Amino acid sequence: MPPQPAVAVRAPAKVNLQLSVGGRRADGYHDLVTVFQAVSLFDVLTATPTPGRGLNVTVEGEGFGRLPSGTDNLAGAAATQLAKSAGIAPDVHLHLRKAIPVAGGMGGGSADAAAALVACDALWGLRTERSDLLEMAARLGADVPFALVGGTAVGMGTGARLTPALARGTFHWVFALADSGLETPRVYDCYDQVAEGEFPPEPRVSDDIMSALRSGDARALGPALDNDLQRAALALRPSLQFVLSVGQEYGSLGQIVSGSGPTCAFLARDADHALDLAVALSASGVCRSVRRAEGPVAGAQIVEASQATGQE
Repeated sequence: MPPQPAVAVRAPAKVNLQLSVGGRRADGYHDLVTVFQAVSLFDVLTATPTPGRGLNVTVEGEGFGRLPSGTDNLAGAAATQLAKSAGIAPDVHLHLRKAIPVAGGMGGGSADAAAALVACDALWGLRTERSDLLEMAARLGADVPFALVGGTAVGMGTGARLTPALARGTFHWVFALADSGLETPRVYDCYDQVAEGEFPPEPRVSDDIMSALRSGDARALGPALDNDLQRAALALRPSLQFVLSVGQEYGSLGQIVSGSGPTCAFLARDADHALDLAVALSASGVCRSVRRAEGPVAGAQIVEASQATGQE
């Protein structure tokens, strides 16, 4: 298969419906059980060949001027790893059009890495086995395999061991984006402090969440949303409690800090209710901006230029 002139890939944000965290392991990581759902808020990566000129990364949208270039960017690291495994030079320009907030708890960096793997694999005509791409993804970060797979899935270990989960129907989400991010390591450090040694002996998947997903019941899913890192995120950013309260006041079925935060996620009854929630949150002035999205959606996939937008 000959190399392509340019390849665009769209990769989704994620929300953690459940994030149960065990104690810190000897390697510094925590054992997790998490239920991921991919949602229709996307970063779009376009890969263009740069024969003999090496790798560079450019960014527009969320994170412009703040994200690194080259291999310091997770997308750049993904391209470099793929090129090394194929025994070729990573001669590629990666342009990121970002809609997923940076350090927002929605897996934006992971989405970019997954997009780079898919785009460069196609650009260079490698046809890498899916299982090999997933192994590379896991080496890049715990959430990267899910960004490749998408849908709804249970993550175990550090979150990289995935099992697909049945989720019927469509769930409607509203996300309140914060003025600045929270670094994931800092949130985990705070979690270790506020937990005061009271870690679950073995994190387990919530039966209530799995039942609600199987039945497609948003009203049952809302109260079951659970995030062990939320207490740490609120300790680091107390204003998030007010954001969550505003969504609850306006009828959210459930509200939760997404992942390590500070993005707050609100589950709506339907598309009309999601619009009402978004308007209310925006008018309240408690957040920088508001995004609506649906889930589950597919993982990183090649798209035509006309489809390469940040939201569906």
